[in-house]
Amino acid sequence: RIFQDSKGTYWFSNNFGKGSGLYRWDGKSKTLDLFTTESGLPDHGIGQIQEDRSGNLYFNTYTAICKFDGRAFTTLKLDESEPAVTEVKLGPDVLWFKAGGEKPHAVFYDGKSLRRLKLPTTAEGDAHYVALPRDKYPNAKYSPYDAYTIYHDSRGNVWFGTASLGSLRFDGKTFAWISQKELAFNEKDQRTFGTRSIIEDKEGKFWITNTRHRFDMNPPPGAESATKGAGGLTYIKSPGLPHAKADKEEHYTFIMSMAKDKAGDLWMATYGAGVWRYDGKDLKNYPVMVDGQPITVFSIYCDRKGDLWLGTHEHGVCKFNGKAFEK
Repeated sequence: RIFQDSKGTYWFSNNFGKGSGLYRWDGKSKTLDLFTTESGLPDHGIGQIQEDRSGNLYFNTYTAICKFDGRAFTTLKLDESEPAVTEVKLGPDVLWFKAGGEKPHAVFYDGKSLRRLKLPTTAEGDAHYVALPRDKYPNAKYSPYDAYTIYHDSRGNVWFGTASLGSLRFDGKTFAWISQKELAFNEKDQRTFGTRSIIEDKEGKFWITNTRHRFDMNPPPGAESATKGAGGLTYIKSPGLPHAKADKEEHYTFIMSMAKDKAGDLWMATYGAGVWRYDGKDLKNYPVMVDGQPITVFSIYCDRKGDLWLGTHEHGVCKFNGKAFEK
């Protein structure tokens, strides 16, 4: 993961292998600061990096959520004294985290306590637990409701991209789903790679991986082409990425992460096919190479200056120089 805080400092997380931990870079020095479990991190598997309006940083790890005030890491504990809530007053002071575990929950922090939001169940989610009963599969603690990504849209809603059930929008009081069937490559190919990324383009249309479409979430009343999803979410599904044939599997469909640059162009980091740039008309590929060999990438990030960064699986961090991504 890659993140630039409000002071301009960069943070890089390296989850596995030699040198695992959290790195801090001031953007100028030739050295980086390394934080590990010995520094107070719960573990090295960091899935999210966020900052509140006071400048505190939050790291969502495999086992816990921790806060960094610039001096020390503090692990936040879930408030289990109250049941999971179904309504939350949304706003910039509420931070959202990936929950994980067996229950259909999301986790949020309001600056005072860490609480759970109860997510609505689906028939597909119920079927998962029927197929994998805990008495027969005690180690199958994966939940199909787990959020691979969390996105805040321009209208103040929070979106949860789930592992296998599609995407869920929460407006603070009500929930609405776009099913995985709607997000599949096409009607014949219903494989799921999970909803890894959600983003709005410069026209306000939504891109929800992995799909070959984009979604207008605010269609005019009475639009004949609109679809009404579960929970009353109304949208128009239209073609997105250009494809040679509707039923042909393209090698850029497995999108790991998306970012939008200052011009509003979309940048899509894929698993095994480099990075693709889409300006609304044309699609351009940027292979990501190290020592002349293609590598796999994990995440893409646009910093405050508009520079693009890549987090890779095995080769650290790459940065875009205007023509290519360099290690």
